Amino acid sequence: MTTALITGSTAGIGAAFARKLAAQGHNLVLVARDTKRLGEQATELHDRHGIEAEVLAADLATEAGIAAVEKRLGDRTHPVDLLVNNAGFGNRGRYLEVSMADELTMLKVHVEAVLRLTSAASESMRSRGRGGVINVASVAAFVPRGTYGASKAWVVQFTQGAARDMAGSGVRLMALCPGFVRTEFHQRAGMGTDNIPGWMWLDADKLVAAALSDLARGKTVSIPDPRYKALMGVVKLTPRGLLGGVSSRTGRKYGPQ
Repeated sequence: MTTALITGSTAGIGAAFARKLAAQGHNLVLVARDTKRLGEQATELHDRHGIEAEVLAADLATEAGIAAVEKRLGDRTHPVDLLVNNAGFGNRGRYLEVSMADELTMLKVHVEAVLRLTSAASESMRSRGRGGVINVASVAAFVPRGTYGASKAWVVQFTQGAARDMAGSGVRLMALCPGFVRTEFHQRAGMGTDNIPGWMWLDADKLVAAALSDLARGKTVSIPDPRYKALMGVVKLTPRGLLGGVSSRTGRKYGPQ
């Protein structure tokens, strides 16, 4: 049986990955901040699917949290075969309305943690000649929209570059770029969702199934829904100056900054 490590595993997309991978028979390492929720999740998945579910309480906004997950990924006696870097959050407010401390915390989680955990996992996987990494980004990566979009753009570019450098090693890396998904994301950021059109919402379980299929096919970027693929096609054809104004208005209305 293979083992998958999922950060931000107790809610939203992370929880959907945990359910899907457990149902497929993978053992899990569940990573999040809330020890109680981790324990409940591990027990449920073990009882339902008969897999082993290890818990690791870690805050990826801290040095100690990142180091703890790095150490687990580097454990050659209990190797991790799939890493899902899913932990992340949004800040409410426009540029200069969000405190510098909160901006830097976002970069710690979205950039530094992703870099360090991907590197720790990839090094161990390369030595075994197999493995996979899914870095959860966002369609916000493709439009100019503040620190959130910039951090997710970094995730996409980093993952694509690392995937090219790891070609032929047996290790696959993919950036997952979902749109709006019904999770705790907006609630935690204090953002309302009533004004988001119904057609823009994605189902987390379907999204995860599409993502795992894309990883198996060797894709390095996954936009797992035809609606958002079409939208991103329009984005590519839109002049950057016009796109900046549209994304600014849309971001204030719908999304994180």
